[in-house]
Amino acid sequence: MANGEILGEYQQVVRELSESIVAAQKPIRILDALKWDSTVEEYFFHNKFKKLPPINQQYYQEKNPLSFDPEKKREEFHEIDRNIRRKLGQYSGVGSIMQRMCYEYLRVVEMLEARGTPRFTEISQELYGSSFDAFHVGAPTLKDLATLITSTLAKISNKVKTTADERIYTSEDAVNMLRERLANYFHGGDTIRVELSDGIIADAAAGADRIKIHDGLRLSLREIRTFEIHEGWVHLGTTLNGMAQPICTFLSKGAPSSTVTQEGLAIITEIFTFSSYPGRVRRLTNRITAVGMAEEGANFFDVFEFYREQGMDEEDSYQSAMRVFRGSTPNGGPYTKDLAYSKGFILIYNFMRLAVQRGLVKRIPLLFVGKTTLEDLHILSDLMDEGIVTPPKYVPPQFADIAAVSAWMVYSLFLNRLDLRRLALDFKGILQ
Repeated sequence: MANGEILGEYQQVVRELSESIVAAQKPIRILDALKWDSTVEEYFFHNKFKKLPPINQQYYQEKNPLSFDPEKKREEFHEIDRNIRRKLGQYSGVGSIMQRMCYEYLRVVEMLEARGTPRFTEISQELYGSSFDAFHVGAPTLKDLATLITSTLAKISNKVKTTADERIYTSEDAVNMLRERLANYFHGGDTIRVELSDGIIADAAAGADRIKIHDGLRLSLREIRTFEIHEGWVHLGTTLNGMAQPICTFLSKGAPSSTVTQEGLAIITEIFTFSSYPGRVRRLTNRITAVGMAEEGANFFDVFEFYREQGMDEEDSYQSAMRVFRGSTPNGGPYTKDLAYSKGFILIYNFMRLAVQRGLVKRIPLLFVGKTTLEDLHILSDLMDEGIVTPPKYVPPQFADIAAVSAWMVYSLFLNRLDLRRLALDFKGILQ
């Protein structure tokens, strides 16, 4: 058999297995399965922030039943896993990616079955991490990061505001502005929709081909810019890049490990485009603090009060506290997905520095090839060389120009060797 025919057969097998994962994960909608209905919020406010209805395992089963049969879904993923080994072998690179996705989706099914129980948080910590996780031996944790940033932001938060921080734009204004901006960015023939929604918790959320903006908001230019970068350039961009893959179609779908990479990539893109700002960073680090509080035993009311102390109004404090406890109970452990933003940022930044140091800078744009995971980039690089994965269609200019990224990272490698405490003493006279 000719090499071309063998390659064609291989590609077809990979695509069929990939499509089986895409189909199997379709009914699994994690965030939808974790939601509390509107009666919970109504009850909470009616009782002056002192009571919540009993939310337990029975609540989720009755008020928010799963849209799939867990046992059948488990067997489906086990069968896909078996097929991967049977058809691709034990040491296939692309097979290992798909097998890990199957394993993670199996854990997701188990996590969703465990809603309202302590097991829910245990699996969440396995999939998304904990605020107490270290990045290497002796390294500070995410909770340490939150403490450092919070104290630093307190010194500058009121000294950097400009007219770009004034919330003078409506949700409708944001929709119109984003439609125009994203039409210019997604110039490859893809049609992007931006629309209002009152069915999302976040201010903005990206789907497969659209961005939803929460209705009734007052927004600043900075906030609209972060929607453009975070939801548009990154989340929509990586989805479209994944959907454009002719063989590895699984890259259009994100398992939990890719959530950490994707959210971190969105945050680092905000930073690299100079679109982030202290208020945004404070929101992200508050999420680390809130999750950490719940991991240490704080309940919903404690976290709600924490957010009120940060200056948030009662509605926003409720929504923020609910993000922490969705899927769990008001007295249970947290859903730890909100750690993904800061955790992913740190992991990706360090990956980029090391990639430059080791001469692997061409792997950096691969972060945008779809819903990627850092640990898979070396495999994806090989697959691109083989023609199994195609280059990403949409890459932010800050990452497409690897020369500029390399210059930044080269300096970063040196700057991190300097002792900031020693420098503070030396600069004492200048900084008075």
